[in-house]
Amino acid sequence: MFKKELDGLKEKSLLRKLRTVESVRGTRAVVDGREYTLFCTNDYLGLSSHPAVCAAAKDAIDDAGFGSGSAPLIAGRSAYHEKLEQEIASFKRAETALLFGSGYLANTGLIPALASQGDVILSDSLNHASIVDGCRLSRAEVRVYRHTDVSSLEDKLKEPSGFNRRWIVTEGVFSMDGDIAPMPEITALAEKYGATVIIDDAHATGAIGSGGRGTLEHFGLPADNVVQMGTLGKAVGSYGAFVAGPRDVAGWLVNSARSFMFSTALPIPVCAAASAALGVIKGNPERRARMARNAEKLRGSLAAMGLTVLGDGTPIIPVLAGEAMTAVGMSATLMEKGFLAPAIRPPTVPEGESRIRFTVSALHTAEDIDALTDALRGMVTA
Repeated sequence: MFKKELDGLKEKSLLRKLRTVESVRGTRAVVDGREYTLFCTNDYLGLSSHPAVCAAAKDAIDDAGFGSGSAPLIAGRSAYHEKLEQEIASFKRAETALLFGSGYLANTGLIPALASQGDVILSDSLNHASIVDGCRLSRAEVRVYRHTDVSSLEDKLKEPSGFNRRWIVTEGVFSMDGDIAPMPEITALAEKYGATVIIDDAHATGAIGSGGRGTLEHFGLPADNVVQMGTLGKAVGSYGAFVAGPRDVAGWLVNSARSFMFSTALPIPVCAAASAALGVIKGNPERRARMARNAEKLRGSLAAMGLTVLGDGTPIIPVLAGEAMTAVGMSATLMEKGFLAPAIRPPTVPEGESRIRFTVSALHTAEDIDALTDALRGMVTA
């Protein structure tokens, strides 16, 4: 039925296929019987395989089984869910928190629930697809400002309007570029123009900030009147997502966010694992420091080779390749040399900006990074 369309994607090096990973442990994965070093996982702190995290999930299964069995508003919210929400609120320094099934579900539920007809949303041009779709689902007017450009944002805020509410939506750490939103300037503009900030902290939670609390802590900003979305499947090493913020916002989401109201609650062991992971994040800052050192080492090595490296200060290290075919070729060569780092192509990134998006973990060794650097050096000089 779609053969012509699929053939067209293949001709443009844009065809995607699923890969079966037979096993994953830390920074190692087995595919088709061969072991590879992962430089593409969002498990930034290596917590998905941490003994305390795994033990917590196993204990929860023994105690309460696996599935929650229902939506949160019916019978799906357990003491495990409540405990995790309280821990997230404390961690993010917010009044309260609410769990969602995934980051995509959080953004496509959160944004349409808060922003309605008569409102305006100011959205960064490189915001994640889930934010874009959340904006589309809302009936608010959407105005897009240039990526991390506070002058462009202020110009949009200055435009004539008679809107009920103004919302500024941005990622904290941008998932494909690895840069950090200028939150001090954004929050100052929000206060100046009477807007409310929604920050997608999916790739920042656990990974940046002195205590791993994310972008606001990174800049030393208070969480008052900021709505924070974050995920539990990246640095936290579990699954699911949350919205943390003012109590009345959470109350409104319980009554109006369709992806919350009409979805089964997270499995109980997932909540237990996330609770244990938050404990590790708070109690072991050296893990995050090791991840940051690894990122700095790889970023410096790639830049020294003359490669175009994007972002700074995060474990996401994109290397621009340009055309999709070039990125696909680089990824295939790396795989031949024992590294998994898939090509990122349109529509995930703009035309002409295909890339290899390297990510580092606290579990990578100096030898892992040196080996990847040597593999890339061979490709650059070949």
